[in-house]
Amino acid sequence: MKYLLLMYADESIGSNWSKEETQASAKTWIDFVKEISASGALVSTSGVAPGTSATTVRVRNDKTLTTDGPFAETHEQLGGYFLVDCNDLDEAIRWAEKIPTAQYGSIEIRPLWSPGS
Repeated sequence: MKYLLLMYADESIGSNWSKEETQASAKTWIDFVKEISASGALVSTSGVAPGTSATTVRVRNDKTLTTDGPFAETHEQLGGYFLVDCNDLDEAIRWAEKIPTAQYGSIEIRPLWSPGS
């Protein structure tokens, strides 16, 4: 079953990190991506641009309304995702808890919907 692991955190985290902290974080990320890639569970992954670059679209009464920015004001913003293929939710949780963002933000797990399920 495929799961989308959505990473949320305050976009300002890391902006005041020292060179050493930045390097340590990068190593943690590299190690995690190597591990999940080698396992065969990783389908795809990507970060996303900051929330300030978002556009929200709504259609009401056949009129399209666009708004600059994310859908809602929150303390955490969507930073990226991992699409994984796991045996079950428990396996997806085990991967989510290893994502470095889980240490300072949150990981939302969503099973992908497939026709007929």
